[in-house]
Formats: sequence, C-alpha cells, structure tokens
Amino acid sequence: MVEFKLQSRLNRDFFMLGTIISLILPLFIQGQPVMAGEPKPIAVREFSLEKRYEDSFVNQVFKDNILLTIKYLSGEKIDPKNIDWNKVETPFEQKIILKSGETFAFHDDVLPEYEGKIAKTTNAHFNSQEGFKSSGFLVGDGVCHLASLLYWIARDAGLETTAQVNHNFANIPEVPKEYGVSIYAYPGRQANDQLQNLYITNTRDREIAFEFKYDGRNLKISAVETL
Repeated sequence: MVEFKLQSRLNRDFFMLGTIISLILPLFIQGQPVMAGEPKPIAVREFSLEKRYEDSFVNQVFKDNILLTIKYLSGEKIDPKNIDWNKVETPFEQKIILKSGETFAFHDDVLPEYEGKIAKTTNAHFNSQEGFKSSGFLVGDGVCHLASLLYWIARDAGLETTAQVNHNFANIPEVPKEYGVSIYAYPGRQANDQLQNLYITNTRDREIAFEFKYDGRNLKISAVETL
C-alpha cells in the first residue's frame, strides 16, 4: 500500500512538472523569452536613404524630405523657417498606432468614401511652406518613396489598402514596381490630390503599430501587432 501511494505521488509530481514545462517552453523561442502581450512584428521592410537617387545632391533632397515627413508624422513641433537638418538626420525611432478599424491617409485631402474616417495622417503637405526641399523641379521629392515602402509593409501585413495612382513613371530603388505609390498634395487640385494618396485601414482585431527606425543610413518600417 505504501509503495502504491508513493508511485501515485511520483506520477502526480511528474504530471505537474510536465504541465509546467509545456506552459513555459513556448515562451522561449531560440533562447529568447516571449512574454504574453509582447508586440509581434507581422511585416518588416527597409531601404537605404543613401540610394534614393544616383545624383548625390538629389539623393540628399529625397532623404531629407523622407525624414522630415516622419517628423511631421510623429507630431513633432517643427518651425518650417528654421529647420535643424542635423537634428532631422539624427537616428531615431518613431511610431504611429492604428486601432482596429482605424484608417491612415498619407495626407488629408481624401477620397469621398474616406471623408470623416481618417484617424491619422502624416500631418504634412510636402511644400516649401512646411520646409520641404526641392531638387529643382518638384518640392517634396522623395515622399513617394516613403509612401511606397509603407504601402509595401501594409500589403505584407494583410491590411486593407488603397493606392490608385502607381509610381510607374519613375523607379523607386529597392521597392518592387507593383508597390510604387504616387503622392500629390497641392492646393486647388483636389481631384488629383485625392487620387494620389495612400489609404491604410487596420482590418485586424488588434492594434497595429507602424514603427519607423532610422539608423543613419537605412530606414526600416515594421508593422507590429499587439498580442
């Protein structure tokens, strides 16, 4: 009888140990703990800001306009007449969050079906009044590159996207042509503006954070879903 009770206790202890291990083991992937509620990247893409254009002067314009757009996107207060470009070009990490059902538009001149439904924009219009640079033809050169990378990420993440005008009139380095997005925001040209925009709707059940990380050369965007 004593031997039977001892065996039963050992069996119970081994069962409990097995249960504990089965609960803990999934929290460790390749030696790294993954705690419940930790954000989970569902899409990641990046490109170099040193490869936006072959000409070094034009590339710098593209680079600065991309980084300035992200500063506006983050809600940072900017004095357009006194922009500290060294600060703009300093490595950073920023993010925006779309709750389930919320929609982001690249700028605020939106198609009729999106009126009153936009939760976030870049807060910019890519003109000289906002401090954006020109390479000699257009002001705001480069913002289409940022929109295209963001579009690529959103598509990878399975979010609902609308981009009605493709950027197939000019190459966007490191971004496949099918993800090229044309962006345009100019007062008095509403029809063009609305079409040349990017719309992303979070159709997932949880929040999605778009995390922007600039390391001094490369810009990486991650779409991260809360668990």
